[in-house]
Amino acid sequence: MKSMNVVAKWLIILSSVITLSACSSWIYRIDIPQGNYMEQRDVDKLRVQMSKEQVRFVLGNPVAQNSFDDNIWHYYYAIQYGNGNKMERALVVHFDEGRLAKVEGDFELSEEFDTPLDN
Repeated sequence: MKSMNVVAKWLIILSSVITLSACSSWIYRIDIPQGNYMEQRDVDKLRVQMSKEQVRFVLGNPVAQNSFDDNIWHYYYAIQYGNGNKMERALVVHFDEGRLAKVEGDFELSEEFDTPLDN
């Protein structure tokens, strides 16, 4: 009789564990964004010779500025989706004498990038 109680207890524990582990796929997990949200349409607005203020208006404040060179700004965006996937994008903006000179990173530059806004 005692062994039946032990077996019954273990069967209840085992079925509870299996049931609860199946429910874990139903749990909603939120998306976790970090950094500056950037889209291609924002990067398309960049033009050579833009001032730092203009770049800041288009892209926002940089995530990091080079401590030794104020003419390099780093933009980074990552999102960890609730389903486990992750997306990362980075952009490095270079200035020369306070004017936008070069952009590197995970975005394509527009065809108008080399045309200053004044023209």
